Amino acid sequence: MTIARCIMRAQLCAWRRRPAHCVLGVFLTALVLPLSWAFAQVPPPQPALSDALPSQGESSIKVEGNQRIEPDTIRSYFHPSAAGRLDAAALDAGLKALIASGLFQDVRIRHSGGLVIVTVAENPVINRLAFEGNSKLKEDQLKTEVQSKGGGTLSRAMVQTDAVRIAELYRRSGYFDAEVEPKIIELPRQRVDLVFEIVEHKKTGVKEIVFVGNKAFSSTRLKQIVKSGTTNLLSFLLNNDIYDADRVEADRELLRRFYLNHGYEDVRITSAGASYDAKRKGIVIAFTVDEGPLYRLGKVDVQSNVGSVDAAALRSGVRTAAGDVVNAEAVDKTVENLSIELAKRGSPFAVVRPHLDRDRNGKIMNVVYSVEEGSRVYVERINVRGNVKTNDNVIRREFDVVEGDPLNRALIDRAERRLKALGFFKTVKVTTEPGSAPDRIILDVDVEDQATGNFSISGGYSGADGVIAEVSVGERNFLGTGDYVKASVRYGQYTRGIDLGFVDPYLLGNRLSLGTDAFYSQTSASTYQSYGSETYGGAITVGTPLTEDTGMQWRYSLYRQSVSLSPALMDCSPANPPPGCYANGEASVPVKQAALAGPQWVSTLGYTLSYNGLDNPRNPTSGFRSDFRQDLAGLGGDVRFLRSTEDARYYQEIAGDVVGMVRAQGGYVTPWGGQPLPLLNGFFGGPNLVRGFAPNGFGPRDLTPGTTQDNVGGTQYWATTAELQSPIPFIPPESGLRFAAFADAGSLWGYRGVGSTPALAQSLNVADSRTIRSSIGASLIWDSPFGPLRVDYAFPTSKASYDVTQRLHFGYGAF
Repeated sequence: MTIARCIMRAQLCAWRRRPAHCVLGVFLTALVLPLSWAFAQVPPPQPALSDALPSQGESSIKVEGNQRIEPDTIRSYFHPSAAGRLDAAALDAGLKALIASGLFQDVRIRHSGGLVIVTVAENPVINRLAFEGNSKLKEDQLKTEVQSKGGGTLSRAMVQTDAVRIAELYRRSGYFDAEVEPKIIELPRQRVDLVFEIVEHKKTGVKEIVFVGNKAFSSTRLKQIVKSGTTNLLSFLLNNDIYDADRVEADRELLRRFYLNHGYEDVRITSAGASYDAKRKGIVIAFTVDEGPLYRLGKVDVQSNVGSVDAAALRSGVRTAAGDVVNAEAVDKTVENLSIELAKRGSPFAVVRPHLDRDRNGKIMNVVYSVEEGSRVYVERINVRGNVKTNDNVIRREFDVVEGDPLNRALIDRAERRLKALGFFKTVKVTTEPGSAPDRIILDVDVEDQATGNFSISGGYSGADGVIAEVSVGERNFLGTGDYVKASVRYGQYTRGIDLGFVDPYLLGNRLSLGTDAFYSQTSASTYQSYGSETYGGAITVGTPLTEDTGMQWRYSLYRQSVSLSPALMDCSPANPPPGCYANGEASVPVKQAALAGPQWVSTLGYTLSYNGLDNPRNPTSGFRSDFRQDLAGLGGDVRFLRSTEDARYYQEIAGDVVGMVRAQGGYVTPWGGQPLPLLNGFFGGPNLVRGFAPNGFGPRDLTPGTTQDNVGGTQYWATTAELQSPIPFIPPESGLRFAAFADAGSLWGYRGVGSTPALAQSLNVADSRTIRSSIGASLIWDSPFGPLRVDYAFPTSKASYDVTQRLHFGYGAF
């Protein structure tokens, strides 16, 4: 009811009673009626959206433009405020969320009456994702790299990101010039084909590795330390000339550790980066080194701050001595040795901390290994993660601690080194996290499996075996158990053979290795011997580590050996030879006796005591290695002898890149039980002892006229070698090629074969001299992907008159 109508009604009632009041009412009515009419023409004010939607929220949102996506899905991106209202902030947040979803090309919001209108333009669907022009990288590899997927929605921003990711993948593979251009092909019904067109261009290799600031070590020496290499003729085999940022960072750490192990405690690798050289169309990697001074050890001592620990009893475990060049690895090894010894002595929580006191003026570093009380922390759990192929127990058995044991950091570090040394994993990382209580810790072992199988076909020439080819297949982590299996077939001009081997490195969960081996070997007559031989059998070995560097291996072998000889070389009787029987040649009496004796079974029990302190087993530059072997034959079988051999080598860096090596060898074999020594079980001198001599080239020899004058083997020998090895100038160090100069000397004597019996001695003329054989020469060594290869050229400087020389010698395999 308007104000005017109210007034009129009031006046109508008042007119009957008080006319004066009616006159006043008429006046007021005339004044109010126009105003009431004017106000009636103005619409009432509309409330704000938030006021209109006190609790409805999404129900007042209208969606337009959607074709595939449900309206409720779009409304779900809008969330009312705590008061249940869609205010401006809520609408803005919903708008941003819709855009960020990647489902729409465009999103707009407007108001209409009491509604919020959301208008969308949907992104098209990717009908097909394809790659064109890629030949170096497979399509499956590229698909895993991009985020755009077939059947998903197209996001132009994501497509550009994918193109960048593909180009980065090519760069990591060495193709820095690769071009990636995405093409979008429109199809009906909001569908598109997404095609990445790729122009790969040529592979971009590392053209040069530069070292700046190095003075103590040459760039050639440092190139041997890093894993990155430059493009050369062998790059297709080595596969190390592709720029990889992660590998460069790892090289940086390798360089730092190398300097720390050679006395440069203040070393800093200030930068390690790469740049693209457009002129050379390749990468230049540069390492900047701040070496600092060379430190030597001054005072070396062990101190104990734990009442129950006697410092004097621990000093035998110290691996560093006054006057030595500071070696960070030796310091770490000492900490490990002392920590293990403390655990054995009943102090598992004691901590060994090396305190290094630098005297920069005197370039001396004093080291005190301090034994201190550690926190009582226990290993609550060991988590093994990332191993897809390798079984958990293969990883856990490398730890000398189990759940519930006291935490010993030295043992954890040693386990990490063991895991890395297995060669089963690309990466190994051991970290800790808090356990369920303050005195509990959880060990997290993160690994990444890598291929452990190998297949190789190799061929070459050996002075003893002639032209030879070998096919080998092996697996170092058989079925993820950590067991080693290998099979090889060898076929050569004068030799052939088969080897089958299996090793379980942890017998029944203990640090005992069990190995079995089956073998067959056959040799034929050559220019170095008139007879052939055949050997087949098997062996069982059990090995155990005594320390980290020392190990013992026990073995039992049973094999059958025999000598074969052409009938034309054994038709003359020793006592009364027919006239002219020597005209066609005749074998030596010991050889004929061995052939006539027929096959013999040899049963031996033996052991090997090994010490390996080399810094690098395959390409050592420092350290000492020794192998002492002893075998006793006669526990069954047909022959009886005791054989002992020793082979020791010592490596030391002489100057710059030159490494010196000295080697000493010796052996002694003696028959027992009244038997002569069988021909095949003696020692034969050749290039394995003194280079410059042919296989079977020196040692006791039957010089009886008319015979083949074979080497009949000796019982004692010694040999020494002095050698200098160096990389070849202008040849990339990563190629593995080295040059060596050497001098060898040795002797072999002591014939005790069948021909040494009085009945046959009259028909023999065995020259058995202790004459020293020596030579000097040079070698080309190639640490190839197929294994070590070596070519030696030696000039004999002293020999016996009947020795057989051979200046050029080819070898393959371990040396």
